[in-house]
Amino acid sequence: MNAYMTNGTIDFLLKLEEKHKDIDFYFMTSNSGALAYYEGNGKSIFNAGRDYDILLEKGAISEDGYVVMNNIPVVEDGQATFEKRFMQGENNIDMMPGFHAYRFLKPLNGNTYVVFTQWRSAQDFENWKNSEHFKQSHKGQSTKPPAYYADKPFTTAYHMFDKDNA
Repeated sequence: MNAYMTNGTIDFLLKLEEKHKDIDFYFMTSNSGALAYYEGNGKSIFNAGRDYDILLEKGAISEDGYVVMNNIPVVEDGQATFEKRFMQGENNIDMMPGFHAYRFLKPLNGNTYVVFTQWRSAQDFENWKNSEHFKQSHKGQSTKPPAYYADKPFTTAYHMFDKDNA
């Protein structure tokens, strides 16, 4: 299964739904713009998008909530080590109140992996970050970035777009 996403204005992205009625899109917005996301098999419908292999998934993406994406550039030689760490890691994220969905996404082009999490609210995400579950899943990580990072990781956050209240 693959994940596909692209950025644009919300007005432009919403038109995709009219054109591709067979795809379940998820639309998200932030201060910096909007994002369309969907999962499926086959070729992406986006002309300028990002395509990923879903390596690990938990939960179901909801049409409402708060999404945080950790974007982690990884050097080619370090990708196997990086993937192994995530695949074997202790991850009890789905036990947290407010949890909706988790996806570990490997880029089909490029080197930036995405750790996608969706929560009922921004406060639920903050509660996760301050929890024992979070500390446990991130134990053993030093303050120095691992050698397999190609660049500094960065986070993007979105609220699911409510079409009914737009």
